[in-house]
Amino acid sequence: MTTPSINEIHAANESRFNAAHFSEALTAFTVGWQDPENLATLLDFVAPSVNVGRRFEFKRADNAEAFFSETDDLRAIGSTFKRVDYRGESVQAKTLNKGLTVRVDHDEITTSDWEERTVQILLQRLLRNELRRAITALDTAATNGNKVWDDSTNPDGDLRTMLIAAADESGIRPNRLILGEGAWDLRASAYESQNNAGANTGANYTLSDLARKLFLDDARVFSSRYQSSAATKSAIVGNAVYAFFGQQALSKDEPSNLKRFVTPSEGGDFRVFREEHTKFTDITVEHYSTVVATSNLGIRKLTVSAS
Repeated sequence: MTTPSINEIHAANESRFNAAHFSEALTAFTVGWQDPENLATLLDFVAPSVNVGRRFEFKRADNAEAFFSETDDLRAIGSTFKRVDYRGESVQAKTLNKGLTVRVDHDEITTSDWEERTVQILLQRLLRNELRRAITALDTAATNGNKVWDDSTNPDGDLRTMLIAAADESGIRPNRLILGEGAWDLRASAYESQNNAGANTGANYTLSDLARKLFLDDARVFSSRYQSSAATKSAIVGNAVYAFFGQQALSKDEPSNLKRFVTPSEGGDFRVFREEHTKFTDITVEHYSTVVATSNLGIRKLTVSAS
């Protein structure tokens, strides 16, 4: 008889665990669950999701090739057209298994929906983790500039300059803008402190007005926070503005700067396991994903301050 390898033993153990503890009902709950913090929508705005297998390959775009131009594209009688090749670096990648577990002591159960409440807490935490990863990837890829926004500056002019520089670098004008809550407040304060018609108009802009003025598809203010220490909460996006290109991904090779590759499993993007013990129950929520900056070109950041 053939001795199973270590990997085969692990796979068999995982399969048995899944069969014994997978919760179809709680997994179905994750599909219909409405996120009160809107973290999933914000995450998809930064890094549009693409469904892939556990191991996948994508092409990192060769930006220059998208803008090549020639004058010798005429075909002579009896000959073929000029042949061109589009290249891109092929990247091998895989989605990573991520998850969290909560142990609920049976003596502390006070409501009938304790399982759903536990799943909701874990979902929010996992999505917040993913959002922080996406912002970190965006920040790492971005070209940063420092700006002061006060009563003598024009914040929207700085944003316009940033967008033009990004378009000159990548050939594609960014279509999405993220403003940290602090940056949005500094922009408003800068215009509110100036006594002229243009500043008064700018101070009253909505996000839709700002997006329309800057020729963007969308602009969002991120106010989400996380517990950064025992006594401190920190903004995921603080006094910063990010400009980048993104679109709801149809394929793994479309030109969004960031993508979140997701491997769905039975029931959806998340799976829930319920492991019952004598005096407590372990609730686990897991998923498979990875956030990748598929193109760094054209990502811009402004770090803003009041002085």
